[in-house]
Amino acid sequence: MRIALLSTLALAALATTLGVSSSASARESAACTSATYGSTGYGYAGFQSGRRGHGVRAAITGLAANEVTEGHVAAWVGVGGPGKGPNNTDEWVQVGIASFAGSPRNLYYEVTKPGGSPTFHLVESSVPQGALRRVAVLEMNKRPGMWRVWVDGKPVSEPLDLPGSSKRWQPIATAEAWDGGAGGCNRFAFRFEQVEVAAGAGGSWKRFVTGFRFQDSGYRISPVDSKPAASGAQSRRAQSSGGNATSFVAASA
Repeated sequence: MRIALLSTLALAALATTLGVSSSASARESAACTSATYGSTGYGYAGFQSGRRGHGVRAAITGLAANEVTEGHVAAWVGVGGPGKGPNNTDEWVQVGIASFAGSPRNLYYEVTKPGGSPTFHLVESSVPQGALRRVAVLEMNKRPGMWRVWVDGKPVSEPLDLPGSSKRWQPIATAEAWDGGAGGCNRFAFRFEQVEVAAGAGGSWKRFVTGFRFQDSGYRISPVDSKPAASGAQSRRAQSSGGNATSFVAASA
């Protein structure tokens, strides 16, 4: 099964924006298993919702310093994916925290429209370790196929037109690692709290019912007690549903 991912184009854009190299000398780490997703060098630890939805939200925290030798690591929520758009085109939107070799931890969102290339948007650079960010992608009320990205209760994107997307996608919440094509070994630990799915456009948040589980070799997923991560709401229409949420830690082994 193939899912949406932080593209290599996005990583190149991040490197240009921050003025750092996207490659670094690999460090030996016998205790870590390289990320593998087929032959692509991608690995995942997270979940796809068992139900379709109009959006997904979570509070994401980096629990430890990321160790990236080549490629990148990320933690994100999103909808769509490669081949999920009209006529099997690539179409997705995701938001989360990412870092790669030589970069700090950064908050970003990425959009891919049918027939186009992924576009990367840097929202915040140098997110401190242990800092919590509440992120969401949400279809707009009374505007089918139009989406926005939210961070800490505020919109950070313009309305995004994703044709044919309404009522079609099963949201995803996952950590991701890519070895840069060099077989590198990257370490990470991210906490996902209050993962929820929008049952209606504009909000109506419900518990994230887990469906497909992404857990490649070398990664672990640990459930944690569900509790409010922070005050506030993702949007004026997206009020918290209290303990009606899914929480977990995704980390390298």
